[in-house]
Amino acid sequence: MSHPVIDTHQHIWDPKRAAYEWLGPDLAEIDRPIYFDELRHELRDAGVDFTVQVQSADDPDDTALMIESASMHPEVAGIVGYAPIDRPEECAATIEAWAGDSLMVGVRTLIHNQADPDWLLRPDVDEGLSVLEGYGLAFDVVSVLPRHLEHVPVIAERHPDLRLVIDHLSKPPIGLADREPWWSLIAAAAEHPNVHAKISGLYSATGDPAAWTTELVEPFVDRAVEVFGFDRLMYGGDWPISILAGGYTRVWNGLRPIFERFAPHEREQVLGRTAASFYRLSPARLGLG
Repeated sequence: MSHPVIDTHQHIWDPKRAAYEWLGPDLAEIDRPIYFDELRHELRDAGVDFTVQVQSADDPDDTALMIESASMHPEVAGIVGYAPIDRPEECAATIEAWAGDSLMVGVRTLIHNQADPDWLLRPDVDEGLSVLEGYGLAFDVVSVLPRHLEHVPVIAERHPDLRLVIDHLSKPPIGLADREPWWSLIAAAAEHPNVHAKISGLYSATGDPAAWTTELVEPFVDRAVEVFGFDRLMYGGDWPISILAGGYTRVWNGLRPIFERFAPHEREQVLGRTAASFYRLSPARLGLG
């Protein structure tokens, strides 16, 4: 039996249940309650078996929404929730409250919404990252600016037992003429074995998120394979943000020709095995135990 296919970056949200300050009229298409049922048929059509639901707001109510979703949908294999890593004691208390829930596999916070691009290097945040490291939880890095990506090797050195994953390959300059500094910075991050990356959210950097093609994305995926290898890369559909870039099916079909170039064992790694290992997903939940 082949390994199940896992989408490692899927969101849900409900502005009536939690505060999503980044949503608004300029994102009218997705500024509404969005739940898993809306996606299920596209996952099935794509042959995706499971997802990891990832936080969308620095709000514990958003995490509660995902926990509720996972209880109703066996396709949800893991949850990356919110914990206040800049408040270490509160962070530890949040994680303690998740004790015994095997679906709680990681933490994310919206660092790109912080006014300080060096927020991740603050002493209180560093202490919070030590808390994650001690509890064995993974940390999703919302790396958007080159400065964010510069911090990844620093964090990886300070916390060698903390599993880090760079969301969306740190937003490479797809559609732009100059590939630097991303081209060099992603390689520097990959030098650290505890750093992984998601092939997700690879939209145009030109201002129109839908102005991407397989051919524009392919060099950046190839670069990620070159520096990370297949065992530290994982697929993510980035739904429902991907609605702004053409929708789940378009994103899947756009990446599929790239994945089909991989050898079968390499493709299986990127489409499931890396995710299961990195997030320490329950084999029973995946139907493997």
